[in-house]
Amino acid sequence: MTDYRNDTEERELLEERRKLSLERIRQIPEEKSVPVTYREYFAEMAKYIVKLQELEKRLKEGILEHGSMEELQALNVGPYRDILPEMYEHSYGNPAYAAKMLGEGYGQMLSFLYAEIQGMVVSVYEGRLWDCVVVMELFLEIYHMFEEEEFPTKAALRDVFYWYVSDYTDETMEYRIREMVDPTLDFASGIVRKADLTDLRYLYRYGEYVTENERKTAEFLNGLPQEQIDAMARTYTEGYRIGFVLGNKDLSKKKTVNIRYHLGFERMVRAAILQFEEMGLQPVIYRSAVHGADRNRRGLRTGYSGAVPNKQFDYDHKEDAALFLDEDLVQRRLRAMQVAYEKHKEEANTHAGPAVIEIFGEKPFSPKANKDALSFNEKQQKLQVRYDNEAGQITNRYIIGEERSFTIIAYPVPEIGEQFEEIFRETVKINTLDYRKYQRIQQHLIDALDQGTRVHVKGKGENRTDLWIQLHKLEQPEKQTNFENCVADVNIPVGEVFTSPVLKGTNGVLHVTSVYLNELNYQNLCLTLTDGMITDYGCTNFEQEGENRKYIEANILNHHKTLPIGEFAIGTNTTAYVVAEKYQIADKLPILIAEKMGPHFAMGDTCYSWAEDTAVFNPDGKEIIARDNEISILRKEDPGKAYFGCHTDITIPYDELDYIRVQKEDGSEVSLIEDGRFVLPGTEELNEAFQE
Repeated sequence: MTDYRNDTEERELLEERRKLSLERIRQIPEEKSVPVTYREYFAEMAKYIVKLQELEKRLKEGILEHGSMEELQALNVGPYRDILPEMYEHSYGNPAYAAKMLGEGYGQMLSFLYAEIQGMVVSVYEGRLWDCVVVMELFLEIYHMFEEEEFPTKAALRDVFYWYVSDYTDETMEYRIREMVDPTLDFASGIVRKADLTDLRYLYRYGEYVTENERKTAEFLNGLPQEQIDAMARTYTEGYRIGFVLGNKDLSKKKTVNIRYHLGFERMVRAAILQFEEMGLQPVIYRSAVHGADRNRRGLRTGYSGAVPNKQFDYDHKEDAALFLDEDLVQRRLRAMQVAYEKHKEEANTHAGPAVIEIFGEKPFSPKANKDALSFNEKQQKLQVRYDNEAGQITNRYIIGEERSFTIIAYPVPEIGEQFEEIFRETVKINTLDYRKYQRIQQHLIDALDQGTRVHVKGKGENRTDLWIQLHKLEQPEKQTNFENCVADVNIPVGEVFTSPVLKGTNGVLHVTSVYLNELNYQNLCLTLTDGMITDYGCTNFEQEGENRKYIEANILNHHKTLPIGEFAIGTNTTAYVVAEKYQIADKLPILIAEKMGPHFAMGDTCYSWAEDTAVFNPDGKEIIARDNEISILRKEDPGKAYFGCHTDITIPYDELDYIRVQKEDGSEVSLIEDGRFVLPGTEELNEAFQE
């Protein structure tokens, strides 16, 4: 894509295309040239597009700088009002309502068009004229088809959407890659660096949906002393730096870091930018994708983000690509990705990886099954899996896996309840626990685990977990270990030891009564493992068993027929567990914290995916040799068979845990945890938090 903002001729051409499109769109609400069934839809969409262009005019006139808080709130809510939960039942953004009003097939396609038009909001704020123009032209093309004397077939409509995605793949792909690695695309970083963060009107400059969560978070951070803000940022940036040190990776070769955050945390992000710059890293900050071809397949938002107006809307549109995904498009998008990375290979090669600030405390989301939402057929599921895999390989060749790292930290938002400020301060303490203490205690666990051949994990009460974990054989136990002693680096806070299990011999049932994974709630999630692979699964979220299986297939299996267990870990952060119990927030915690509050098991890739050949050592000098399993080792023959592009952690909380015991080669056992409490000598100190 030509950067029209720096190309006068290109901008003039786009302005002319916009002018012509807008003139035509303004006429639509008064026309009666399409069948009566579709008039309301096209009239509403036309009015919406016109309002977005009027919004752009107000932005240029300086409403963001001079408007009152009330004006900016109204301006912010307007473009999102129709998909808010209270309006969604009668919104064309809802595939069920669209199908009901516009007909099966037609409704789903026009609901996709709705979502694509709705995505123009952020393009208006960023001044991305090209993105607006191509959507306006798509809308007019579809409208004119319904004006024709011969009613358009579903196949003809699908073809228009298909070629819209296909024809613009080169442009959209290149821009998305640039967003990931090019610090000159500084829309968001410019806000963070330059805005008066004490004036909360800055929150409305992004074009993201803003609620009390974002406003109150910013207000709270504004009330903290600069030393505390700097310390919070330092925990985060130092974790990132230490990740490179412990991974034996050269940070000095890198020039950029991708910062991901939720609106309201700008004060901490500003401090982090300054600290990263001291390391020689410039920020690349991009927002979560809005185009249908790029949206996250699990309904998640990757990048910076404001509030989600309606998680059901995101969930209903997460597989909109089913409308156009086929073999040719997969190949076209992969070629476009390769070309884009090659064009920006210097920026990609010097990119260090993501530094993520997650949030928690929002009401857990349990999606409703929407039979009218677009969804992949079996062939498309396989295509999407292949695309994700091959796209991951391309990315890894340019943003080299063995040379990059990451870090993640999490904080609560006000929606968590009246005790938000208290919980926030407790979270800061959790994030800054003494890693030396945990390193020492966790070494006792590792020493015991390294004596064994397998580990037995058993649930209690309603928890039906009964699982055997097979461990790698240590050929030189004086120099080797199976488990990483995880302190506060890439995964903040401290508190786990983890390994990549041997698949053969890893058997049994993993069950949790309630868990929150990737922003989705699961009730009675149950996975059966046979030789380390998922062979059966279920939950009780929906009345129909088939819906439960589809839910897991889409959001945990990610449309793979099966997944291996990629990680087994024992969480040691009993302090976090007690805080969660005290404030009754266990169901709201992100997996980042929850995984430290009991044993956890990750389905998918290992913790060392794309970097298995890089030696990793514990603080005691022993090399962690459990970096591969029987699936990941296939990377030496065919990377397409080795990686799944997912890693979903599932934790058993201490109160659902009967025991964890290590079995030695002679059949004897060493107890680590009994009845949810640590019993191994040298680890008893972890139980003190339970008594406070």
